[in-house]
Amino acid sequence: MVVSFDRVNHDILMSRVAARVSDKRVLKLIRAFLTAGVLEHGLVGATDEGAPQGGPLSPLLSNLLLDDLDRELERRGLHFVRYADDSNVYVRSERAGQRVMAGLKAFLTGKLKLKVNEAKSAVARPEQRKFLGFTFTGTKQTKRRIAPKALSRFKERVRELTRRTRGVSAEQMVADLRRYLTGWRGYFGFCETPSVLKRLDAWVRRRLRCFLWKQWKRGRTRFAELRGRGVGKDLAAQTAGSPHGPWRVSGSPALHKALGNHYFHSLGLPSVES
Repeated sequence: MVVSFDRVNHDILMSRVAARVSDKRVLKLIRAFLTAGVLEHGLVGATDEGAPQGGPLSPLLSNLLLDDLDRELERRGLHFVRYADDSNVYVRSERAGQRVMAGLKAFLTGKLKLKVNEAKSAVARPEQRKFLGFTFTGTKQTKRRIAPKALSRFKERVRELTRRTRGVSAEQMVADLRRYLTGWRGYFGFCETPSVLKRLDAWVRRRLRCFLWKQWKRGRTRFAELRGRGVGKDLAAQTAGSPHGPWRVSGSPALHKALGNHYFHSLGLPSVES
């Protein structure tokens, strides 16, 4: 369930803040933050409801207000997780899910005057929903796995960092990848499907092999590079003269030998698997 804060009632929100903050100057400052208005087409429009999206105080204010939701879920004895305006509630059946969804909508709209984002909220099996980039396997032994959209964003970013037209060296490309992969692994390494991470590692290295193969351009250069990297004469000649495209060749035995895992490790390419 996702809650929309663009219609949040300022009075209700400020009452929750005042219950924890006694300094009137701070309360006045927060109220001013809420009513500062929004800039649209060069004009400032007044805001008498809603919390500014992306503002530094918005996550804190949303958590203060939705603390009531947490307490209500606990009172009902429900299992749930929540991060800011996004929450998942886990029940045993679809019928129970429909009942809980209806009850929570009534609670949010009635008591907190909040609107539920219908497009992003649904009753479904855990493996059909995602939360903070993760979802679950549908097997008997449930495991955390990376959501498909998160994997798509990962590949999109790596494609951007490894595109041929960037005009950077392999060393610089790996340095840029290292920053991204290290941060990504720090978050998504929490998954329980190591085979997915292993495949991503292999895919990233193949992208780099494809990049280098394109850089070598000519058949003579490709042959010389392969020979210089330990590939036998016949296999090097066969690969250098291959009519296949760069992506196909990047998965060939010759490229795997010439540009093995140890080569990318020497450049400082991290693994997302470990």
